[in-house]
Amino acid sequence: MTIVWGAVLAAGLLLAISPWVWPARAERAQSRASNALSRLLEEAGLSHAAPAGVVAASVILGLVSAAVAWLVVPVPAIVVVAAAAGAGAPFVWLRARRMRLVRSRRALWPDVCDLLIASVRAGMSLPDAVAALADSAPAPLRPPFGSFARDLAASGHFDSSILRLKSAFGDPVADRIVETLRMARQVGGTELTPVLRALATSVRADATLRAEVEARQSWIRGAAVLGVTAPWVILGLLAMRPEGAAAYTSPGGVALIVAGAAVSFVAYRIMLRVGRLPEPRRWFG
Repeated sequence: MTIVWGAVLAAGLLLAISPWVWPARAERAQSRASNALSRLLEEAGLSHAAPAGVVAASVILGLVSAAVAWLVVPVPAIVVVAAAAGAGAPFVWLRARRMRLVRSRRALWPDVCDLLIASVRAGMSLPDAVAALADSAPAPLRPPFGSFARDLAASGHFDSSILRLKSAFGDPVADRIVETLRMARQVGGTELTPVLRALATSVRADATLRAEVEARQSWIRGAAVLGVTAPWVILGLLAMRPEGAAAYTSPGGVALIVAGAAVSFVAYRIMLRVGRLPEPRRWFG
């Protein structure tokens, strides 16, 4: 009886302190997840979007995918896999959009550096040189620079405006350029032009090398997509037949589908990892 009352007392104490223990951990975990999603939205060029909207879209797509799968192939295990695939689709799309933006902008940043060098040499102030990029920068990069020019005209504060510009781009090279401009603005000096020229040379050489390697390794991504998609297409066709649906509804069929989903996911991630070059990190993001 003493052990029972001791266990009850311990449980009561645990429940009493739980509001100060687990909610804090949950909030920290939720904050980390929200920050990661916000960072992904920034890097995908959607910094104005709310993370809650992405989560809502994920839930809706998961439910729609499950409903469609149930109407076509009434196999619970396949419905669960379809729901998981639909829920993960927005995050896969955001990552793909981020990679497309990084690749498309990688060859444009040296031109931005050259334009900044020309503006500084022409005697323009640093804020005016950056604002002028709204008209002279390559077309894909003009909208954020246009927002910077309007923000600077409204507030007159260079540092806060260029930090919002860095957040709008969400790009590692943009971070380096922005931090170089901030340092030049704060401490002054005559080394801005050589630093920008060296940065442009480095980025141009890196973009050339990456383009050549990615062109040679593009077949790896194609093989990964084909290797993951083909078995599931065949599985769906087989499950549309009544005897196939009965077989995949059995415990053995459910185990096969679950194991196949796990193997497909791991294999796809490995194939992408093999064919992916290391991307520069956003040290100043």
